[in-house]
Amino acid sequence: MSPGILGAPWGMPTCLLCTCLGSSVYCDDLKLDSVPPIPKDTTHFYARYNRITKINKSDFAFMNKLKRIDLTANKISSIDDTAFLGLPELEELVIRENHISQLPALPETMTLIDASHNNIGSKGIHNEAFKDMTSLLYLYLTDNHIDYIPLPLPDSLRSLHLQRNNIQSMLEDTFCNLKDFNYIRNALEDIRLDGNPINLSRTPQAYICLPRIPIGDLI
Repeated sequence: MSPGILGAPWGMPTCLLCTCLGSSVYCDDLKLDSVPPIPKDTTHFYARYNRITKINKSDFAFMNKLKRIDLTANKISSIDDTAFLGLPELEELVIRENHISQLPALPETMTLIDASHNNIGSKGIHNEAFKDMTSLLYLYLTDNHIDYIPLPLPDSLRSLHLQRNNIQSMLEDTFCNLKDFNYIRNALEDIRLDGNPINLSRTPQAYICLPRIPIGDLI
């Protein structure tokens, strides 16, 4: 029998402790303080509203089919930096409403990253962390302690939420290529910078390639 089935906390089989539906495993609101072993063919894993404090590299080892991990509203303060790098199919990671200060390294396959409502500062994001994520669509980093927009951002990005951080300025080439005025960034229609101490009217050239002006303070 797969080690992903047995070995959950208290010796209870994971699929009795949690709810397993097809290749999705739901372990929500079970007072878990660690990630339980899960079946190796799991594609979607949910462990929201628990008491998990740390994500170890071994927690998701050899989970080659895992596409989505949702750890919303735990007490996570530490994630091994390579905990998710060995997941070749991972596309969506939701770690909002935790106590995370360092965003871990993530595979290039990501389409959605939601790390809102944490303690992440600019030093907690790897240099060029999102550069090679050519399928990334949604990046949500609302309610953190970030003081600059993490660059470069892939052309695939549709939605960037950075509300209520500490961003005070941006470069004029943050979103646009000022050397190529034919460059149009059609995909990026949703940029949220409201709640930051930045005056968007100071960098009008920063938005010439965008379909919409970012939401934020213009005075």
